[in-house]
Amino acid sequence: MAQPKILLTRRWPQAVEDRLSRDYDVTLNTDDTPMTAEQIGAALGDYDAVCPTVSDSLPAALFDSKMRTRILGNYGVGVNHIDLDAARAAGLTVTNTPGCLTDCTADLALTLMLMLARRAGEGERELRRGDWSGWRPTHLIGTKLSGKTLGIVGMGRIGIATARRAQGGFGMKVVYYNRSEVDPAALKGLEAERLDTIDDVMAAADVASLHIPGGGANAKTIGAAQFEKLGASGMLINTARGDVVDQNALIAALEAGTIAGAGLDVYDGEPSVPEALTRMENVVLLPHLGSATLETREAMGHMVADNLDAFFAGREVPNPAG
Repeated sequence: MAQPKILLTRRWPQAVEDRLSRDYDVTLNTDDTPMTAEQIGAALGDYDAVCPTVSDSLPAALFDSKMRTRILGNYGVGVNHIDLDAARAAGLTVTNTPGCLTDCTADLALTLMLMLARRAGEGERELRRGDWSGWRPTHLIGTKLSGKTLGIVGMGRIGIATARRAQGGFGMKVVYYNRSEVDPAALKGLEAERLDTIDDVMAAADVASLHIPGGGANAKTIGAAQFEKLGASGMLINTARGDVVDQNALIAALEAGTIAGAGLDVYDGEPSVPEALTRMENVVLLPHLGSATLETREAMGHMVADNLDAFFAGREVPNPAG
């Protein structure tokens, strides 16, 4: 019996590529060039499984009755780059990789908070330019995280993990908004107050950290009104998806001093980043590194492989995209 034919749209960690090459007829993207939507659409007619990433676009127009593909094994938790309704209507199973990138993304949220609060990006740039003139009492004065209020927007796995780190490491007070009730067991040992609205969280927070899915109703959830609530000493952290923030409103708020600064790992329309953001000293910019540790990226790939193994063996997939 022929092995199922599988396409990986980007390079994956070597250990995962080796596993899939052993078990499937796999096509690897050896030069790691992003595929166009048209190329992915063509692949849907040629492969039993296509394994996309956040860098790919799979709009409704790609899915039709002529597809050979039966499963999309998404490499990542977020699936807002896939038109899920259209994919499912076309009979596709869609899976993702929840849980395994929780700790790394929470770590990065804290990294952005610390860099922003302590002006670490500004300091490194100054030193690398050769402009540092030595220690002085008023040089690059930042602010402490200790004792500040952290507002979490989206109290899922990553939001909770971020809150635990902030409270355990820095004694931060935690408030949060979540659309649905959070399982009390998931919050055990964490002192966190649920507020009624996102605006309430922004008004209460010194630092607001975003952990909601992108796309759909969440697009541009955070805009000018929310920045006004966060205020002139407030800091915004986004490790979720770029489109949950109104990027133009964010730039305007930063330029006007409506908020103090932003730490961003994701962008609307990435890899394009507005020049206005790159010019600002009160912004920390990272190139979507939330899950970028070897341990996590391998775990993500193996989770995709586990989903494929289950699907092609006729079993229920362990991680259907919700």
